[in-house]
Amino acid sequence: MSSKKPGSDHHADAAHELPPDQVLFGRSAVMALLRKRAEKICVANIPVLLCGPAGSGKEMVARWVHAHSAFWAGQFVKVNCAAIPGSLLESELFGYEKGAFTGANSSKPGRVEIAHKGTLFLDEIAELDLTLQSKLLHFLQDGRFSRIGDEVERSVETRLICSSNRNLEQEIEAQSFRSDLFYRVSVVQLKLPSLSERKEDIPVLAEYLRTAFEKEFAIKSEPFGEEMLEYFTSLNWPGNVRELSNEVARHVLIGPHEAATQRQPRQRPATDNGTAGRGAVSLKHVAKDAIREMERSVILGVLRDNQWNRRKAAQVLKISYRALIYKIRDAGLRRSGESRGPLS
Repeated sequence: MSSKKPGSDHHADAAHELPPDQVLFGRSAVMALLRKRAEKICVANIPVLLCGPAGSGKEMVARWVHAHSAFWAGQFVKVNCAAIPGSLLESELFGYEKGAFTGANSSKPGRVEIAHKGTLFLDEIAELDLTLQSKLLHFLQDGRFSRIGDEVERSVETRLICSSNRNLEQEIEAQSFRSDLFYRVSVVQLKLPSLSERKEDIPVLAEYLRTAFEKEFAIKSEPFGEEMLEYFTSLNWPGNVRELSNEVARHVLIGPHEAATQRQPRQRPATDNGTAGRGAVSLKHVAKDAIREMERSVILGVLRDNQWNRRKAAQVLKISYRALIYKIRDAGLRRSGESRGPLS
């Protein structure tokens, strides 16, 4: 193995290749602060708890911390606590000896053992049952464990990173998570924001994902225009980066028009036009809303004049057919009696 420390994509397969730092952390203030905290914890082997909504990129940040830590040459071992049944999770974590239970025809090391001199990433740790939480706590206290069916204690040195989209302090109050384990795994907490809290990062994320999917699927796709990126930025993305990734994958695989027809109408965040208590009013937002409403009215009129023939309407409006489809969907326009299903 080379003694030279590689870039941040070390030990990352194609599905989990780390994006460049400027893509992973973007340019938003909230992500700049997150990066500063992440840089500080890389140098010390302390447990880290990543908090944030589902799809916000917790695994990518965990891989980044691993790649920039003293354990970069070891493996990054992920355990999806939510995907593995509790009855199997113990053997998955700690391994087992031959004959330990029915079907154990040979010995098998667990993920903890595989992560020796590397990083153990426990994704969605709140899904662990209380019994397994106790065994995990015992392991974290001294780094020692036994395989199922074995009395020999083994010792490993690994970096621990955990994640959760739940509030673990509330889980403690509900008596579904051990407080002593919480304090053990959350020496440092990093909170990832939702995508709606870092909208200025969406254009660079979308373009990076488009290029990555082109490489993965070995096909070329149409680049995002300014209009499309503005549309992406206007959305709330309840599924966060994962939802954006799915949207971009559709764009690359089936094309922009077909992707637009499959897109579900989205709810825009309400803008304050000054009527609610006459608080701070943004003239920029007022003008933008007025222009959007005017544009909506013009498009609707042209569609009606052309019996909702979208291609003719696009020619009249002197915009591309694809752009018109986006605008129709964005404005929530539909012919009288037409369902809310995909546009035809």
